[in-house]
Amino acid sequence: MTDVAETESVPTPAGHTAPDEPEALKLAAEFPEASRDQWRELVAGVLRKSGAIDESFDGLPESKLVTRTYDGLEIQPLYTAEDTVEGTGFPGLPPFVRSARPEGSVTTGWDIRARYARRDAKVTNAAILADLEGGVSSIWLRAGATGVPVADLGDALNEVYVDLAPVTLDAGEEYEAAANELFALFTEREIPASAVTATLGADPIGSAARTGSPQPLAPAAELAARVAVSHPKVRTIVADGLPFHEAGGSDAQELGATIAAGVAYLRALTEAGLDVDTAAGQLEFRLAATADQFLTIAKFRAARRLWARVTEVSGGKGTGMRQHAVTSPAMLTQRDPWVNMLRTTLACFGAGVGGADAITVLPFDAAIGQPDAFSARIARNTHAVLLEESKLAGVIDPAGGSWYVENLTEDLAKAAWREFTAIEAAGGIEAELASGALAERLAETWEKRSKRLATRRDPITGVSEFPNLTEKTVVRDAVEDLPDGGLPRHRYAEAFEALRDRADAHPSRPRVFLATPGPVAAHTARASFAANLFQAGGIEAVNPGAPKDIDGVIAEFRASGTKIACLCGSNTSYAEEADSVAKALKEAGATSVLLAGKPGDHPDVSGYLFTGCDALEILTGTLNELGVQ
Repeated sequence: MTDVAETESVPTPAGHTAPDEPEALKLAAEFPEASRDQWRELVAGVLRKSGAIDESFDGLPESKLVTRTYDGLEIQPLYTAEDTVEGTGFPGLPPFVRSARPEGSVTTGWDIRARYARRDAKVTNAAILADLEGGVSSIWLRAGATGVPVADLGDALNEVYVDLAPVTLDAGEEYEAAANELFALFTEREIPASAVTATLGADPIGSAARTGSPQPLAPAAELAARVAVSHPKVRTIVADGLPFHEAGGSDAQELGATIAAGVAYLRALTEAGLDVDTAAGQLEFRLAATADQFLTIAKFRAARRLWARVTEVSGGKGTGMRQHAVTSPAMLTQRDPWVNMLRTTLACFGAGVGGADAITVLPFDAAIGQPDAFSARIARNTHAVLLEESKLAGVIDPAGGSWYVENLTEDLAKAAWREFTAIEAAGGIEAELASGALAERLAETWEKRSKRLATRRDPITGVSEFPNLTEKTVVRDAVEDLPDGGLPRHRYAEAFEALRDRADAHPSRPRVFLATPGPVAAHTARASFAANLFQAGGIEAVNPGAPKDIDGVIAEFRASGTKIACLCGSNTSYAEEADSVAKALKEAGATSVLLAGKPGDHPDVSGYLFTGCDALEILTGTLNELGVQ
């Protein structure tokens, strides 16, 4: 048999000759090369048809398609090779944009970290063992006043191989007592100090942000100095960005404040006798991952760049940041919580692509109460699908080289650096928390976000968009009291869900009548729009079906048993009969007549529903008028 390696040419079908060298494949070679100017002409044509611009517009048409983040970053509709960003480096090397490790997560995947926040040690232990069996690789355990009692840590970790499944503690002010209890457990199980891997979770700054009570950094730094010598693989301190995120902060504000906390810890650690690189090795950073996958990817890439710069100017070698991503508690909803599975999947995807070392997927029912076995299983299987089935960790920095992602990373890093330097100029993170200056900036961003949420420009699926009034209530055990007194905790859905709670508590479902007179079918886009908006406040939209004349509409309104009506039709029909129908509805007993469309000159119309209107204001007024307390 002839050895394949000895053959001079590849066999070809009869009648065909194999070329000596294959021709280079040129994708779309048959088509003429497109230019940015050609694209602009096409964009302008579409915008003119939609009415966004007219013939007199002489600017760049893409300017009408630019969107902005809460940090004011401009997201362009198109990025090309002209937008290439230089200086992103290589994985495992400064500035660590592409990964803190040269191998990324290719060999092991990211650390699948589950959170446990119950006070009962035995219940917690059962949940931990079930999760470890299902694929979880590390444990995030709340201990102390808001979790498992420190003395019961051994019971909570019974039969857990803590040398294989590292523990991250979250004990608030009791961090040192919890650390001592954990070290005692390691000693009892004869695990060598050199082999112990854990994060002790000391975070005085995060505790101060949560409670409003300043805490000294020196004890945490002294503990870290001892641990660095005795347990070289243990990290002592966590710089937690979640308090800033949950207070309504933007991505740059969260990054800037978290980096500032890291710098404060770095100072305290070096004052305790550690060199810069050893001190940096004692830190882990916790950041929120949201359903905005691109901003999440950029956030984790930018964070590593920022921290590398901090350690470099501090005299270190430039250290890769250890990152713990947590799917955003602020984005989770209590209503239609099943949609949270999709949100957390996107967030986990973004954090994984962004290069986070450890990721916690909060269960879909986390905003309601303690997770049950089903929601915990879904949370850990989210990782499994992304890692095992989607092979997401199979490539280092899969978003690297994307002109959009690289520019977003660069812009976000610059915005976060401005926030960080502003905090430092004001005396540091502790001073900013004590003065309330940081809280004011976070509140300003929350106010902007609240307006966009209220007008549904930031839609929340299942809550402000496509709500389900017939959904069954999901009941869970209550979450134990969390630290408060400092920065507020917000959820994006809270205002709409408060209205839903009001409506559900009413003896009967509040209702609004949809009036569809004239030739316009009842199920027009405006009728659907109006029904969707009312349902977001727990109000049923009574839609009678086929269109009627005015007498028919009035008869159906009287039969509906409600006192508020909403006209749904076309602009043409409004011009012809909106005034007469609205007047007739009021004569029939309607206390308010709304109109689905932009404001016009209709004296008997009480309010208008349109894209960008303040839905919360309309819903609150409607519930008040219907007597819903």
